[in-house]
Amino acid sequence: MNRDEEYRKFMNRKNLVSFTVMVKETDIAVQADKNLFDMARESVFKFRGYIEAFIQRNPSFATSLVPWNIESPAPLIINEMIKAGNLAGVGPMAAVAGAIAEFVGKDLLEHSEEVVVENGGDVFMKLNEPVTIGIYAGKSPLSMKLGLRLIPENRPLSICTSSGTIGHSLSFGKSDAVCIISHSCSLADAAATAIGNRIKSKADIKTAVQEAGKINGILGAVAIIDDIIGLWGNLDIIPLTEECSRGKKG
Repeated sequence: MNRDEEYRKFMNRKNLVSFTVMVKETDIAVQADKNLFDMARESVFKFRGYIEAFIQRNPSFATSLVPWNIESPAPLIINEMIKAGNLAGVGPMAAVAGAIAEFVGKDLLEHSEEVVVENGGDVFMKLNEPVTIGIYAGKSPLSMKLGLRLIPENRPLSICTSSGTIGHSLSFGKSDAVCIISHSCSLADAAATAIGNRIKSKADIKTAVQEAGKINGILGAVAIIDDIIGLWGNLDIIPLTEECSRGKKG
């Protein structure tokens, strides 16, 4: 089972309707009060269109690995990606998956009280009750053994994951997983990449999660290499039971 499947299993809420939307490279899993497939698909097309059109005019936006400066008006999703990249010290495309999850999710919140959007392991949620998300860390013995108990508190919350050993996203680090929690999914995505890039060995875990705490807007950070885990922030880490892994608990 891959990371996306693991996240989608844990995000399954019995009181919500689940569906997936695929548009080109984008593959999102959505949960809402009702089936909003058409609206979600239209939203994905809209925000992908903004990004694709901007890249056509500014090719370096797609390739920059360092903070990017904007010199002309741009769609809000572009500005948010740039802001997130600048705060985290990485290029704007490090925030693309989180940005799409967040902006699609906010569109759907106009028609659903609760929403979860997962895009490549990056999760945007607005829920009325706490939720536990398992931490998928590839071949680490800690993978899916621990979960983050999150309390959205009536406002959107996001958790994004980067890995140097699994997935297709660009990473210069060796971590099995770096999870970042923020109210901004764009920022959480960019920060997960930035912190993941810092981790080359187990010795880097402590300083890397401490660096996460210096990024304005980050609420918590988890980093894993093999059997070593580092934490920063006020996090509720719980062991995952077999019942929870089958979705019987929130």
